[in-house]
Formats: sequence, C-alpha cells, structure tokens
Amino acid sequence: HYDLHTYLTLSKIQSVQADLAIFKAGHPVLISLLYILIYIATAALSIPGATILTLLGGALFGAVLGTFHIAIGATIGATLAFLSARFIFRDDQESKYADKLATFNQGIEKGALNYVLFIRLIPLFPFFLVNIVLGLTRLPIGAFIIGSLVGMLPVIFVFANAGRQLSTITSTKDIASPQVLVAFAILGIVALIPILYKKWKKQP
Repeated sequence: HYDLHTYLTLSKIQSVQADLAIFKAGHPVLISLLYILIYIATAALSIPGATILTLLGGALFGAVLGTFHIAIGATIGATLAFLSARFIFRDDQESKYADKLATFNQGIEKGALNYVLFIRLIPLFPFFLVNIVLGLTRLPIGAFIIGSLVGMLPVIFVFANAGRQLSTITSTKDIASPQVLVAFAILGIVALIPILYKKWKKQP
C-alpha cells in the first residue's frame, strides 16, 4: 500500500504527466487498460488517492473520455471494496460498532438508492472510507453499484475537467470551490427528497 500511495500525490503525477502523454500517443489502448486497472486496484485496496487519479484521468483522456475511464475504474473498485468489507469484516465490525451502524441501516431502510446518491453527491467523506462503511451495512449491492455510479458522475466530471489543466493546479482544494460544493450539496438534498416525502406521508 505504502509504495503505491507515495505515487498518488499531485507533485508526483505532475512530474510524470509529459512522459505519460508520450506513452499514450504510442499505446492508447494499453494506457486506457492500465489506467482503469490501477484505479480499480487503488479503490479495491482502499488506498487514499482517488482525487489524484481522477485528475490524472482528465489530463490523459480529457473531460468526457476521462469521466468514462474513471467511472469504470471507480465503480468496479468501490464494489470490490464494498464486498470485501461485507464478507470479511462485517461480522466482527457489526458487533463492535452496532450503535453507529444502526443509524446507517435506518437511513438505508427508508430509501437505499437515494441514501447512496446523497452520500456520493456530497464529497465530504473519503471515497475509500464510504466503500468500507457501506459494506458493513445492510445495503443491497445493486443499490450500491447504481447509486455509486450515478452519484459519482457529477463529481468525477468536475475533477476530470479540472485535470485538463493539471500542470497549473497547486492544490486539490482549489478545485472544490465553495460554489462547486454548494452545487453538489443541492444535488445531494434533491436525492433525499423521496425519502423525506415518504417520512412526511407516514406522519398522522
């Protein structure tokens, strides 16, 4: 984990950006496959660095094609991390954090898909941590996959688009401006409307 994590820094990918562009020109299919596999491995192993890899995807493939590459890698990798947490750690962690997981499970019961959309659209929690925590809940895998894919797309596109100017970025914080975060927050709230409506309808 440590060795790969040391490469997932802004300065490191900026330093190899030109070399990767040259490699891509000669091996376009190979670099696409390698990029997606690296993204899958990083997400599946819960290695921090999704933001950096997303910026690199935008730099290599552009905003639209970059979003496509990233979405494939992120969704498959996240699903593998989700399944690992569910089948390897769930029994042990469920008893240890029963009270905290109960809150998640209550939210999921009210609307699993909308709940995942809300969490994905508001990028306040680390990508790798969300995959693990949701794996410990009773969330159906179908809702996780669809909610993750749809919920991550707007966030992925914003960062992939920013990645086109990778060489000029000094900090990942520059990308997530207050306006962008507010826009994501609004989308997240919209995703919760069906859940809130159901709750309101149940009131006497």
